[in-house]
Amino acid sequence: MSHFPWLTAIIFLPLAGAAALFFVKAQQARWLALGVTLADFALSLPLWFGFDATTSQMQFTERASWITSPAINYALGLDGISLPMILLTTFLTPFCVGISWRAIESRVQLFMASLLVMETAMLGVFAALDFVLFYVFWEAMLIPMYLLIGVWGGPNRVYAAVKFFLYTLVGSVLLLVAIIVLFFKGGHTFDILQLSKGDYAPVLQSWIFWAFFAAFAVKVPMFPFHTWLPDAHVEAPTAGSVILASVLLKMGAYGFLRFTLPMLPDATIAYTPIIIALSVIAILYGAYMALAQADLKKLIAYSSVSHMGFVTLGIFALNTQGIEGAILQMVNHGITTGALFLCVGIIYERTHSRLISDNTGLTGPMPRYATFLVIFSLSSLGLPGTNSFVGEFLVLAGTFFRSKPVAALASLGIILAAAYMLWMVQRVAFGTRSEQSAHRPVHLSDLNLREMALLAPLLVLVFWIGLVPNQVLTPMHASVANLLDQMDQEETALAQIIGTGQAARGDRQEPLPAPLPLAARHRPDKSIP
Repeated sequence: MSHFPWLTAIIFLPLAGAAALFFVKAQQARWLALGVTLADFALSLPLWFGFDATTSQMQFTERASWITSPAINYALGLDGISLPMILLTTFLTPFCVGISWRAIESRVQLFMASLLVMETAMLGVFAALDFVLFYVFWEAMLIPMYLLIGVWGGPNRVYAAVKFFLYTLVGSVLLLVAIIVLFFKGGHTFDILQLSKGDYAPVLQSWIFWAFFAAFAVKVPMFPFHTWLPDAHVEAPTAGSVILASVLLKMGAYGFLRFTLPMLPDATIAYTPIIIALSVIAILYGAYMALAQADLKKLIAYSSVSHMGFVTLGIFALNTQGIEGAILQMVNHGITTGALFLCVGIIYERTHSRLISDNTGLTGPMPRYATFLVIFSLSSLGLPGTNSFVGEFLVLAGTFFRSKPVAALASLGIILAAAYMLWMVQRVAFGTRSEQSAHRPVHLSDLNLREMALLAPLLVLVFWIGLVPNQVLTPMHASVANLLDQMDQEETALAQIIGTGQAARGDRQEPLPAPLPLAARHRPDKSIP
């Protein structure tokens, strides 16, 4: 099995399927896209069963020379950080095809081809081990996402698509500059693993850190770079919203984990207080804005800003609990928020409205739909026993070990999440249908077999991860430990400098030390502007 190019096959099967779509008719294109995405998911399952969780080494690696001078390689591999992201991508793409079955009636071949090209680019980002290859896949995501929003979106789709494109493009340009600088300073190589072992001057780390930050913070999106997200979600078709929330937003967090932390430990430690502050603001601001929304899609979009704040908070807690919680929360957010967007798309097909006031009291005419909506909403707010509870608990635990006040502030986000989610559920599922909506000429039929098939697997995952989270956490352990080991020397030196006499990292299986003030994490012997 090790000799078979699994990652190449998984990455490029959707691209081959996209090319084939232009030779079939619209209805055949739907079935072909569904078949390709299901086959790609099946092809990715051996990665899960064949993954060795005891090692942090890259697995399923492939390497071939692409460009001789400068040396650029076609290099692929995965570890415990990229494995869940790849499986999440292959798992969710068939749902995007399924929810678009009736919703997309024009240019079906081009729509399905955009979805498949998008899948290839996303998988390539998570598997690339060469910086140039990573950047090619990173940029390749822009065009199909732009088309999904700009061609099949709502009335303001062009504005939303251009805004998304410009925000991402600016960040990408700075990312390219950082990659080139790393090439010259890191030994004339684009090898990501080799660059991760480099020792860069603190001032250089500082500049590269902010270049990376510009690219990754826009993608997360972190406050205040989030303004493109509500517009993109509202205008995108349901499949675009699912891809955007479930996978695309994870690219930024993945970039922080794959590049920022291991390559720039000094700058990461120095600027952690800033990132922590922005994360907490995102948690509270996103939740507060979600409370004020009358549009279901906007409510979920702002909740994504809040949830992704937990992800960046966990990453920059810089301990095992925080980082593993952040990765798990990335998976959980993909499942739960993707399911909620599917629910919005299903009701929109019936009422042609996303306004909460037009979709109230659905328990009566649509009991099965209301049941799914309630469960996914409870998962989103972190009810114990569901997937989101485990991720948010680990993130808060990791943050608590670093700073109790920060953890306390972040906890307010969970209270606000309960408020906006339960208020939404109260109105949509159990509210009284308004006179205006009751007289609208719509037929509120309950979920059909296709829609049940779309939501049921996500429901299973909600409880599977919530009840047996170690099944997902175990493959991460070695890779997260290795990531922290790469920063361990820096933090140990820092702890000695500030006189604690022990390592600052409060993880592993040892008793946790007292948390250090975040503001004291600057190294006094290295000047980082």
